[in-house]
Amino acid sequence: QVQLVESGGGLVQAGGSLRLSCTTSGSIFSGNAMGWFRQAPRKQREYVAQVTSGGNTDYADSVKGRFTLSRDNAQKSVYLQMNSLKPEDTGVYYCAARLLYRSDPSYWGQGTQVTVSS
Repeated sequence: QVQLVESGGGLVQAGGSLRLSCTTSGSIFSGNAMGWFRQAPRKQREYVAQVTSGGNTDYADSVKGRFTLSRDNAQKSVYLQMNSLKPEDTGVYYCAARLLYRSDPSYWGQGTQVTVSS
């Protein structure tokens, strides 16, 4: 059974940092792209970043230069380091597995709340 479990969300002041983790179980991790999406209140879910099975990364323009996504194949986990956080980064962050380019993941995590205060 595939499971994606996020952790690391919380409340932080603008300019601060958080590190999100997503640990997977089941056979979804190997060979598949992993990514993160987020959903702000009253807005649609949006793409944040993804990493391919080979370690190539891609970022939405809104987070480029501030967020860094990495994967640990041995731990079957991905990590999203978020620096220089802004209030507009507030939302529920979802881990996603087996993406196509920036969309259509096959699996989702339950989400973790990130709140950035001004």
